[in-house]
Amino acid sequence: MSAPDTPEAHAQPIVPVEKLRTALNGYRVMAWTTGIWLIALCYEMVMKYIVKVDNPPSWIGVVHGWVYFIYLLFTANLAVKVRWPIAKTIGVLLAGTIPLLGIIVEQVQTRDLKARFNL
Repeated sequence: MSAPDTPEAHAQPIVPVEKLRTALNGYRVMAWTTGIWLIALCYEMVMKYIVKVDNPPSWIGVVHGWVYFIYLLFTANLAVKVRWPIAKTIGVLLAGTIPLLGIIVEQVQTRDLKARFNL
């Protein structure tokens, strides 16, 4: 959570609360979707490079790539609306590249935003 005397704690959203709630829900869905597809991609990599399975499903990486791209758009949209600093925005964007971290960061950010904006 933000400390009470940081600029982020005093920042107000630039949109109505209902649009902020919609942006947060979109971010949450995409964080979970990205996390699940990233786990599937890790499974594919293990099957291909460690277990050495012939013809593992190669389409999982493509789907995860597109899901991650959409996650980036939803996260950037939320970041602008809640006025996250650029470093925090980049950190949340990169969280979607590490298995389970995106889901953990989503939980922390959701708790923080719900408290800050009474969502």
